[in-house]
Amino acid sequence: MRVFCGIDWASDHHDIALVDSDGKLVARARISDDATGLQQLLDLLADHGDGPDTRIPVAIETSRGLLVACLRASDRPVYAINPMAASRYRERHTVVRKKSDHLDAMVLANILRTDAAAHRTMPADSELAQAVTILARAQQDAVWDRTQAGNKLRSHLHEYFPGYLDAVQPILGGLNSPVARVLLAAAPTPARAARLTRTQLRSVLKRAGRQRGIEAEVTRLHAALRVPQMRQLPLVEDAMGRQALTLLRKLDTACTSADELAEAAVESFEAHPDAEIITSFPGLGSLTGARVLAEIGDDRSRFADAKGLKAYAGAAPVTRASGKSLSVKARRIKNQRLAAAGYLWAFASLTASPGARAHYDRRRADDDRHISALRNLFNRMIGCLHHCLTKRVHYDETAAFPTRPEPSLATAA
Repeated sequence: MRVFCGIDWASDHHDIALVDSDGKLVARARISDDATGLQQLLDLLADHGDGPDTRIPVAIETSRGLLVACLRASDRPVYAINPMAASRYRERHTVVRKKSDHLDAMVLANILRTDAAAHRTMPADSELAQAVTILARAQQDAVWDRTQAGNKLRSHLHEYFPGYLDAVQPILGGLNSPVARVLLAAAPTPARAARLTRTQLRSVLKRAGRQRGIEAEVTRLHAALRVPQMRQLPLVEDAMGRQALTLLRKLDTACTSADELAEAAVESFEAHPDAEIITSFPGLGSLTGARVLAEIGDDRSRFADAKGLKAYAGAAPVTRASGKSLSVKARRIKNQRLAAAGYLWAFASLTASPGARAHYDRRRADDDRHISALRNLFNRMIGCLHHCLTKRVHYDETAAFPTRPEPSLATAA
């Protein structure tokens, strides 16, 4: 008798349902979210035939958490079911839209019983690949937090200190640069900025780590911070300066987190055996390569072919055909992190690969917009990446973008 397990998870407890091959409920339980609850679940599975050679498959609506990690460590097939898909299956069991934790667990178990072939087990990524995933995603989140914090601070400065934004705009990194942040901490209002002496500005630049061109930059900032501008009332200006310091602390934290996580992600990525192959591609450095590896993993059975990887990345278009209607549109349901990394990858490859540049120019000549041409280039590059990772070979420009033969005189005639 085959048995299937469904788990409806929550923050402090989980509902378990076991069904047989006929859909009959054979066991149910509610376990706590701790080691005792995990042991209770393992004992329940063992009582119904679970063993080293016959692992009972488990369906759950999440791919993260300690429970999932422990179930994966037991070498059993674990299916992470999309909650939207599970809600559609629920309608097969009830038409009045009733809902309970036990019913959801039974629905998940029956999904494996009837449609296991339509779903895929969680990939068996290595421990190092999972570590890269955590660090790369955390670093990308920190970058997004940094962007949000910088936008809030910039918007606030526009209201009372636009001269500061003009002064730091030529600095590499703009508002996020160490020089700009240290300068704002030293002079958060126009009045205090105008009183900064050359000696104080020189000290600010050195604290920010500036080593070259200090005197020229001191002269430029000294003049830029004294340019006449519209001002708020004195007390209002001081209050807005205090608010700016609060927003600056959030930006400092986000910048520090992004830098530290980037260093950690690159270190873990470069220790992975796939790093050399991934970074052999034009436009892929260690940090972007870490983001790519984080999303595709190192379980090569995860994608049956390059088409599956292209669809997962959002590079392949979606075709909708019904009767005489036919449309080809960009894919909206995709891995957003991989798609974001793919845009950076394709854009950077334009200057690093003559073949990529020629491919992009051809798409633009065919009336593709910039984003469409880059997405098509990403589609081509990620297909090449799938081939290289599968065959364990490095990127080859001539194989990825073979030179088109020139038309002969006879053909032209």
